[in-house]
Amino acid sequence: MSALARIVEALLFLSPEPVSAETLADSCEVSEGEIVEALARLREHYAEGWRGVVLREVAGGFTLATDPVAERAARRLLARPRTPPLTQAQAECLAIIAYLQPVSRPEIARIRGVGSESAVGTLLERGMIEESGRSQFGAVLYRSTELFEKLFGLEGLDALPDVTAFDPSPEEEGELRERLLRAGEQRATPEAQPVAAEPEPAGEQQPVATEPVAAEPDAGAKPDAEPAP
Repeated sequence: MSALARIVEALLFLSPEPVSAETLADSCEVSEGEIVEALARLREHYAEGWRGVVLREVAGGFTLATDPVAERAARRLLARPRTPPLTQAQAECLAIIAYLQPVSRPEIARIRGVGSESAVGTLLERGMIEESGRSQFGAVLYRSTELFEKLFGLEGLDALPDVTAFDPSPEEEGELRERLLRAGEQRATPEAQPVAAEPEPAGEQQPVATEPVAAEPDAGAKPDAEPAP
């Protein structure tokens, strides 16, 4: 199979909708005639009968579809419950943990400006984060897992996107700077470390927090609310 045919196959695989020969030609920077020839090569390739994918022309374009022989198995597979995508609150908590790990839930709540118990609990259930000991004040510390790296296609934590490439608006930058400075000051000041939301170790008295953390939602509350702009 030619290089162009493999590229066309990749584009059809990526597109959720049928793609016209004209669009394929424009994407590949070749003539429509070359695309037609590449599609013919693909059709021959799939017609060999040993693959589970077929090339189809529908709705004025081309698409890859499963072979009808797989219909019954496909219906059984797709009928299974799917893992819902991360909410904004969960994504924020995961990003904070990935970049600042190990980090406690009270610290996450200070940075986000809202309680994060539900979001952190969901990330734990999904295996994207795990406990990593406790702080000197008894708060549980969290870190990311290998599953997180696998799901996001990272070779390691060193492959995380460079935060300096983030280009926030002036308003976002001011709000983020204020949150991070406040969180940094409290993290560096032992007596300001709030741990009231974390379970108290037996026989130890928790230090009194000088600045309260946003209240965690109770069991009947809605998922984490987003910080007010």
